[in-house]
Parts: sequence; structure tokens; C-alpha cells
Amino acid sequence: MLTRIRKMIYRARGYVPGRLNGEPFRLDPYHSKFWRKVTAGGWEPETFAVLDRHLSPDRDYVDIGAWIGPTVLYAARRARHVWCFEPDPVALRHLLWNLELNAIRNVSAFGVALSDGFGLARMASFGGEAGDSMTSLLASGNHGSDALTIGWDQFAQTVDLSGVSLVKMDVEGAEFGVVPTLSDWLRTHRPAFYLSTHAPFLEENARAGAMAGLARNLDFYARATDEAGAPADLAAPEAQSRFCSFLFNG
Repeated sequence: MLTRIRKMIYRARGYVPGRLNGEPFRLDPYHSKFWRKVTAGGWEPETFAVLDRHLSPDRDYVDIGAWIGPTVLYAARRARHVWCFEPDPVALRHLLWNLELNAIRNVSAFGVALSDGFGLARMASFGGEAGDSMTSLLASGNHGSDALTIGWDQFAQTVDLSGVSLVKMDVEGAEFGVVPTLSDWLRTHRPAFYLSTHAPFLEENARAGAMAGLARNLDFYARATDEAGAPADLAAPEAQSRFCSFLFNG
């Protein structure tokens, strides 16, 4: 009962007060449970550490797979400009709401998916509900929607990305197709690259080859580490059986 009353109050007020890595924000009331978890420090502290380490007021940030905006909101106060992509229309609506709640004006948010070029693709959530952070181009279903896609080269030719210091990608399994489209640009500009991998979404017999492909496409980076800061091994059995994140730089 208390939880229900609290939700009603938040929704009547229009926001939930919360903190992202200790920083105060106004946050949309429809994800109050998630925002409480973040405020308590229970959501991806390693991701906030990467943002702290690689963002600065004179450099830009690219967030591919922004969801409702926890990393975008936090990065907007540390970077000069944020470019972000979120093709799930439900998640995008809450992302834009969160930006407005905090009067953030240095974010360009695009409701498109990065792929191998301009077109349409069907996407849905592995969790079964639109906007639930598990929407992927690898999934399909009656709860899905069509997403407009663009290629990375098309985007990079349109905006000035020369000041990007960090690219984060969390696209629920689509990384196996999208990373190869970024590799030439990453090789040339060498921003830090924070990649979440989702091998368990693939057929078991395809996981080793897919992870090896990611490693080949990113082998020009001098350093690659896992969430614990240890040398990364994308070919390890653990990387094929669970959801992992890796930081590439240098």
C-alpha cells in the first residue's frame, strides 16, 4: 500500500528525486523502482567510473543504446555534448522526459538504430515489454515495433565527432553486427570504447565465433579490460555464457 501511494505521489508531482552516482536529478516517476536502485548505488557503478574517467567539459560523448537515460543524464553534466541513440519508442519517450525534467540542453537524442545502413528493421524486447531495457534488433514479437536504421558512416558524415572521448555501446546483442561498421572510425579516432556484450542471446554454437569477431574488429586498441579492470579475454568461456562489459582504449 505504501509503495502504491508513493507512486501516486511521484506521478502527481511529475518526477522522482534521485541521485546518479551521488549527483541529484529529477527522474521520471514511471521507473521509480529502478531510480531507487540507482540512487542506492546498486546499478553499474563500474559504468559510472568509466564515465568519470573519460569525460571532460571540452570533449564529447556518444551513447549507443541510451534506454531511459541514466548514463546520458550523468554524462551531460560532464561532457561538452552528448550524442545518443535509442530506437525503442517507449524508452525514447522517457529519455526525452528525463532530459526535460533536468533542463539538459547539450544532448542530441535520436530515435533510430545503428545498423549497416538506412532502412527499417523489426525490433522487440527479450523481456517481453517495450521500453524495458532489453529491446534488440535480434528479437521479434507481437510487442515489437519497426525501427528506422542508419549506418554509422552516414551519421559520422553529418556531425562533427572529432571531439569524442568516449563511445558506449549497449544494444542487447546487436553489437555483433554494429561494431564492424564502427571499427574503421574507431581505429582512426581512438576514443575509449565501452562495450556491453550479450553472447547469451545468440545460439550456443555461434557465440565463440561472434565474440572472436568482436575481438578482431577491436584488436587495434592497445588495452582492453573487463569490469574488474583485469585484461579482457573475449574468447573466454565466461564471456560467452554471461553478459559482460569491456573497456578498450589506447
